[in-house]
This record gives sequence, C-alpha cells and structure tokens, in this order.
Amino acid sequence: MFAYFRGKLAFLLPEEAVVEVSGIAYRFLISASTYRQLPEPGSDVLLFSHLSVREDAFQLYGFSKEEERQLFRLLLLTSGVGPKLALAVLSGLPVQDVHEAILANAPEKLYGITGVGKKTAARIILELRDKILKLPDVGGLAVSSMAQTTRLREDAVNALVTLGFSRITVQKAVAGILEQHPDLTVEEVVKSALVSIHNS
Repeated sequence: MFAYFRGKLAFLLPEEAVVEVSGIAYRFLISASTYRQLPEPGSDVLLFSHLSVREDAFQLYGFSKEEERQLFRLLLLTSGVGPKLALAVLSGLPVQDVHEAILANAPEKLYGITGVGKKTAARIILELRDKILKLPDVGGLAVSSMAQTTRLREDAVNALVTLGFSRITVQKAVAGILEQHPDLTVEEVVKSALVSIHNS
C-alpha cells in the first residue's frame, strides 16, 4: 500500500521512529540496522515501508534500505515467522549475513538471534533458499563476497568473545562497524568494536 515515506525524522528510539509527512506523524517499528543508519531527529529522512494489517491493529515497519524490506517480507513467508520475529532477525544480523546463512545451509548462524531456535532457523533456510537464489543481486560473485565478509565478521566476533564479551553484544557492535566501514581488516574491526562497546 505504501512504498516509502519521505519527511522529517521527528523522534527516534532503537526500536521505533516517527516521521512527520505534511503535518502527519507516522510511527514505524524499525530494526537495529535501520536505527544505526538513520540521522539525528530533525533531519530529512526516507523510510521504505511495510504495512502489517491485523484484526486489532495496523502497524507500519520502516527500513533504511530496500533490500532490508525485501528480506523482511521474505521472512514473513516462513511458517511461524511473524513481523516481530522477522524484525528480530534483521536486528540480529545484516541482510547479507542472513542471505549467506540461508545459501550456505548454516542454521547455527541464526541461533543467537532472540526468538530463533533450531526449528525456526531450519524452516527459514528450507523455505527461503530458493527465493533468495532468485533475487537479482544474489549470484555467484555476490555469494562469494558475502562469504568473505561473513568470515571476517566471524573472526572479529570470535576474537572479542575470547576477551570475555557476550556474543550477542559483540555481534551487534561488529555489524554496526562493518555497515559503516566494510573495508576494515579483522584487527581494525576488533579495535573499533572495543571502543564502541566501552562507550555504549
């Protein structure tokens, strides 16, 4: 129904954003990934949107990138996955890492996400693999690139876990850093993540 909303970011929290468009304020639920991409309140912003319609409520979901909304909608096609869990998946891992986990048949990469157990991870992979392969931007070279990025991310996460930090904490820190600076080395990611964790 709504492709996107362009307006002024009126309010921002880690899990929601309010965008004012022509005097009307729209509330969106957002992922941690989108939260990290959004500017300061008062700035102009564009959010790709998805409207969830239930008998008792209408809820807008907002995404900073089209590929994130695309994956959100694919996740909703999985048995037992609703909007809340789909958003948790997007908050737990970057889009390319979810693609890689599905294509590599690696459900263990999804286990650390809140609400995703072994059965749910297996269903996501089983039901979405063919759909992911059909996406225009997921070909052989893209998969290879995603695999390389995933290895770098996992090396950085494992290094930080050995220092005593929780896996979920470091996964979020590392994901945020690589979204902003995808060309960093493992050592640079670890150093930046340590600063981010200590400042949070």
